[in-house]
Amino acid sequence: MKWWGWGEEQKSFSLSDPERFWSFLRERLGEVSARPRLQSLDQVVLPPSRLGADALAALGRAVGNALVTTDSGERAVHSLGKGYRDLVRIRRGEVPNPTAAVVYPETEEQVAAILAAASERGISVVPFGGGTTVVGGVEPVGEKPTITLDLGRLERIVEIEPVSGTATVEAGILGPALEAQLNAAGFTLGHFPQSFEYSSLGGWIATRSAGQKSTGYGKIEERVRSVRLLFPGGSVTTPLVPAAAAGPDLTQTITGTEGVLGVITRATVRLSPLPARSDYRGFLLPTFADGVEVAREVMQSGVHPAVLRLSDEPETESMAIMQMGAVGLNASLLIFGFDGDEDELRFRWEQGERILSRHAAQSLGSGLGEAWERSRFELPYLRDTLLDHGVMVDTLETATTWERYLGLYRAVRQAMETAMGGRGVVMAHLSHAYSDGASIYYTFLAKQEEGREIEQWQRVKTAATQAIIDNGGALSHHHGIGVDHRPWIGAYLGSGGVRALAALKKAFDPQGIMNPGKLAPDSEEGANV
Repeated sequence: MKWWGWGEEQKSFSLSDPERFWSFLRERLGEVSARPRLQSLDQVVLPPSRLGADALAALGRAVGNALVTTDSGERAVHSLGKGYRDLVRIRRGEVPNPTAAVVYPETEEQVAAILAAASERGISVVPFGGGTTVVGGVEPVGEKPTITLDLGRLERIVEIEPVSGTATVEAGILGPALEAQLNAAGFTLGHFPQSFEYSSLGGWIATRSAGQKSTGYGKIEERVRSVRLLFPGGSVTTPLVPAAAAGPDLTQTITGTEGVLGVITRATVRLSPLPARSDYRGFLLPTFADGVEVAREVMQSGVHPAVLRLSDEPETESMAIMQMGAVGLNASLLIFGFDGDEDELRFRWEQGERILSRHAAQSLGSGLGEAWERSRFELPYLRDTLLDHGVMVDTLETATTWERYLGLYRAVRQAMETAMGGRGVVMAHLSHAYSDGASIYYTFLAKQEEGREIEQWQRVKTAATQAIIDNGGALSHHHGIGVDHRPWIGAYLGSGGVRALAALKKAFDPQGIMNPGKLAPDSEEGANV
C-alpha cells in the first residue's frame, strides 16, 4: 500500500491521451511541473513514543506484546488519513501529531481491555478501520498521548441469516472480503463507496457512508440494523429488530459518531438478494440543469435506479479528455441504470426512458455504463499523479432539497472559483438522489502555491463550506465531520444540537479519551454557534 498516496504501489491512473490532458490543465491552471516527495517511509522521522513502560506493558497484557508496536513507520501511516492535507504533509515527511503506539486487537475482549488500560492512564484512543478518511478522522488531537486501535483483525462474518436476510459482521472487515462472502451466499450489501477496496464496515457506519449504488440500496445507515459499541467502562448492543417505537433509535444515534463515543466492534446489516444482472447506460443531457430535472422526476416517479450519476458540463468535459482523449464536449453526462432480473429491468427501463425522452437525452449505450462500473474505484489514483505535478486537488460534498439544488450548486462553485483567484477547475456531479433532493460532489483543482499548499487549500475549503452553510446544504453528505468540518458544526446544528452532542459524549466517554477533537465540541462553548 502507498504510504504517500492512494491504494496499492503498483497501481496508477491510465490517461487515454496524456499530452492532451496536460495541455487541457495548463490552459486552465497555468504551467505545472514535477514536485519532489520523499521516496521512502524511512525518511519520515517521528519523535519517540510518548508512552511509558507501564502503559506499554498494560497494552501488552491486553493483546500480547506482538500486537503492540511503536515502530515509526506504523505510527506515521496510522496518524494521517488520505485527505489532501494529509498527503501534502506525509509526502514531505510531516506528521505533526503522531500516535504513540498502534495496537491490533483480535477480539472484542481485547478491545475492552485496551479501553480499560487507556482509561486508567488518561490515554486517548483513535479507532482505525481502513484509514481512508478525507476529513482528518484518524489524526490524533489534543495534549494526551494517543494510541491507535487498528481493527483490521476483527474481520469475521459471524453469521449470515438467510431467512431474515441479515448478516452479523465484525467491524474491521474490508469491502471486498465482505462482499465476496455475501455474494457466495447469494446476497449483497449493495454498498460500494469509492474507497470500497480499502475501507471497513465499521468505518462506513462510523461516518454514515454512501456507496455508488446508494440511490438504489440506501446509505449505510439504512442498511445497519444493530451495532455493538464498546466504550470506556461498558458496552451496548442495540436491539436487533426491523423497527421499533421504544424511544430514540440508539442504533442511529451511534451510527455516524466517528469514534468519539467508543469503538464499533460489530454490526448486523440488512442484505439484498444478489441481482441477476446489472444494466447501466450512458446518456448526454443538453445541460446539467436538464439532468437535475431528470433526476428529480426519476426519484419522484418511484423508478428506483441502482445508479444515477450526473456530471456537470466541466466534469463531463474533463472525463471525456481523461478517458477518451476527446475535447469540446459541452453537455452533461448521466450514468443511469438498474439491478434485477430481466422482467424488472424491462419494466424499469420503460419508465426511465419515458422520462429521459422528455428531456432530449441522447443515448450513448451500455458500453459507457459498463466502462464506468469497471473503472469506478480508479479515479483516486489520478490524485497521486496530480500531486506529483504540483496540482492542488481535493473533493467535498453536500446535499440539499430539489428547490435549493441549483442555487446551492452555483453558490459553492462561485465561492471556490473566487477563492482560487479565477484560475482553476471546479467540477461537480450528482451521485446520490432521493425523492426530496440529492447530493452534490465537487472536485477542485488549481496550481499549488508552493510553500503555502495547506493555506491555499484551507482558503478554498473555508469559502466552499461557508457557502454550503449559507445556502442550506448538509455540512457533509457522506465523508463525515472529522477535524476539517468541525469548526462549522455549531453553525450547522445550532446551540441546542451542540449541547445534545456534548451531553452524549459525556455520557459515554466522561474522560474524553475517545477520538478527541473530532465531530462535535466537548462542550457548547467549543463551537462557533
